[in-house]
Amino acid sequence: MQFGFVGINYKNAPLNIWDKIALTDDKKLMFFQKAEQAGVVQCMALSTCNRSEVYFVCETKEQREKIRHIYEDMFPDVSAKDYLVELFGEEAMAYLFRIAAGLESLALGEDQVLGQVKEAFAYAKAMGYGGKELNKIVRDAVTCAKKVKTEFKISEKPLSVSHIGIRKLDEDCGISGKRILVIGSGKTAALALQYIYEYPDVSITACSRTYAHAKRLREEFSNIAIIPYEKWRSIVTDCDIIISATSAPHLIIKEEDFKLKKQTAFLDLAAPGDIDPAFAKHPLASLINLDTLREIAEENQKQRERLVEESRGVMEEALHETALWLHQSRMDETIESLQQRCSAIVEDGFSYLNRKMELGEREKKLLKKVLNASLQRLLREPIHELKNLDSAEKQEEYKRLVRQLFQIGDREK
Repeated sequence: MQFGFVGINYKNAPLNIWDKIALTDDKKLMFFQKAEQAGVVQCMALSTCNRSEVYFVCETKEQREKIRHIYEDMFPDVSAKDYLVELFGEEAMAYLFRIAAGLESLALGEDQVLGQVKEAFAYAKAMGYGGKELNKIVRDAVTCAKKVKTEFKISEKPLSVSHIGIRKLDEDCGISGKRILVIGSGKTAALALQYIYEYPDVSITACSRTYAHAKRLREEFSNIAIIPYEKWRSIVTDCDIIISATSAPHLIIKEEDFKLKKQTAFLDLAAPGDIDPAFAKHPLASLINLDTLREIAEENQKQRERLVEESRGVMEEALHETALWLHQSRMDETIESLQQRCSAIVEDGFSYLNRKMELGEREKKLLKKVLNASLQRLLREPIHELKNLDSAEKQEEYKRLVRQLFQIGDREK
């Protein structure tokens, strides 16, 4: 058995092909069915905004090639082979382990992909395409990812400027219980609102040049107050925190236009900036802008990379254990056949002695236990050797020898 991966991801394909290579549930099922026709019955498909990938357990090189062709044929409008990545064996397992831990994500260490891996395997199992080997590999990848996230907390170093900005605000002046004005209604403003709502007792007012856009924010953030854009200037001096994230090509909040009455924090998430840099020197103001946030983001990225390096030992140890299990599992069928042969011999011996001797129930149980223990003792060392064979070639050689010596194939026929 060999684990494999075939797919396309954000690292090796341009954005303009992503809408053409999504694996919908229907396409996943179609892939599973075609893989089964090729003799591959354990497979999983992972489709996200950044990747379209399939994972599988196969037995031959021919099956591996068939899986690649099936994948390519799923996307007739794309020359998939131009972007395709293939990995097999321990390299493929290592890749899945990194995927689950977020170490192959665009945002290094992100958490969302772990849930996507679990969901992908749950769907494969529900459709009947799980299996002992695939289940073990995915389960170990998920377990390792959870351990990495718990021990190293890579994702707790934020990379989003909105997230960093809100954290920085809280460090500088505190957010809980504050009155906050948010100017803008695009993705950046919405993301900032999402992080603000993690703090209790905040009073939020929002506005946008397009009033309808601002009102749409209330669908996600029901407690915010919406005011017309032309009225935001009248409430600036009453607020504790001003956050601006518009697409204006010039400053919209000038220091000369406002007489601050109390300590006020400004967070400028716009590019070009919305807020006058002069506020940085104002005695009643503090200013956080994109220059500061980008410096923090770069440092956080470096910290994430350091944590990834620190987590490498945990990943390698877990991967080694899974690879060893998969290697040894190739002999499971042979070992099981030996044990079945042992059980058959015990039953034959017990039946013969039971006919020749008058035994009570206690003696019968004892006799069967003795016979079974004796044969299991005989098989203990051979089974240990079979489990620890160090190459696939030796495994195949010993499988043939065991079948020949114990006549396992002959009995099955």
